Amino acid sequence: MKTRLIFSIFSFLLVHSTYSQETTVNLSLGAGYANQVYYKLGTQTETSLTANSWDLAFLRTSSMSHGIRVNGGIGIEVFEAANEASKWSTINIINEATWKKLYNSDTERVNGAFMKGSATYGWGEYNSTTHHITGTIIYVLKYADGSYKKFICEDFYGGYTIKYASWDGSAWSEDKSAVIPNSNNSAHTYNYFSLQSDSEVIIEPAVSDWDFVFTKYYTDVSTMKYNVTGLLSSDNITVATATGDDAPGASYSEAINTIGYNWKSYNNAARTYEVDSELKFYVKDKDEKIYKMYFTEFEGGSTGNLAFKFEDVTETLSSEEVGESVAFGIYPNPVSFDKKINIIFDVNRVNKNENKVEIYNLSGQRVLKTSVTNALGFYDKEISLSNLNSGIYMLKFTSGNYQKTKKIVIQ
Repeated sequence: MKTRLIFSIFSFLLVHSTYSQETTVNLSLGAGYANQVYYKLGTQTETSLTANSWDLAFLRTSSMSHGIRVNGGIGIEVFEAANEASKWSTINIINEATWKKLYNSDTERVNGAFMKGSATYGWGEYNSTTHHITGTIIYVLKYADGSYKKFICEDFYGGYTIKYASWDGSAWSEDKSAVIPNSNNSAHTYNYFSLQSDSEVIIEPAVSDWDFVFTKYYTDVSTMKYNVTGLLSSDNITVATATGDDAPGASYSEAINTIGYNWKSYNNAARTYEVDSELKFYVKDKDEKIYKMYFTEFEGGSTGNLAFKFEDVTETLSSEEVGESVAFGIYPNPVSFDKKINIIFDVNRVNKNENKVEIYNLSGQRVLKTSVTNALGFYDKEISLSNLNSGIYMLKFTSGNYQKTKKIVIQ
């Protein structure tokens, strides 16, 4: 479900805005992206964990919640090798070309690779007598180093009973089993398990303690799946994207890849990454706090270093619905020393007339006029006020027959 970003409309006589200070965050995934880094904007909390310390994640949000994700970030590929549990002993890697490759969803956290198997519940079938889900799908995990493990979730009922074995180059090792109860780690969304150390591991922070994770993940690039480096959101936030008023933005989205990886691109000639600092993301958390963030640096796999800036813009933006074709807000106000102001506007109904911004001095003289798009979407347009002297002005936003005025102060 998506909800539109709407702005509070106040009488211009009652407008009181504060200038919010940007926070710069520098963090590192390490050389070769060896780490996954969790971050929470509200507390400025960073949690860095070794990326290859887990293989599987088991959804545990209730006794009946089930879902299994794979650690695709370290290059593990998942194949459906057989659709009958009785074929466990017949699995042979020479048949890899006939197996179906599966991937985690990069839009929903609950839809992991194992949920895409050919059984009714992805990896198994529901037993209406016992109310268990019995595993029927045998998977093979292929690691980046060329090693293999076969895996089946044999049973689910308030937790997962799993079986797995490793390929030694000519045969499978002795089977190993484990039980991962949903009751473990009640503050977390997933329980994590390492098939390499045969143990549960704590990976992500408590669900209330992170907004997004910087990591590698598989996604569609053109017509192919690629393992990209980017950001996936938690289920505690929604994100809207604004790209200036030259291209449509988007409403708030629950998709975990809304920020994703496209805020950067690789310059082949310079052999460096270029970051699109004009691409702004608006992050809204469960407490209705809204943060504007944008990226300023990405060094790639040599260091894994990156940087972004964010600020709390909650006082500028609001979720209050306005029954007009467009809603808007401004920040910062007062306007700071660089004399730049941002117009944030959300067009929810196209009109044939232009949208425009006009600024008047207290004598009623118009000192600035600029047009902005009337296409559907969410936008963030920066306007330079460098030609205006310090003082108080009135900013009028017009969209068709709709007009609103705000007082602005240039310091």
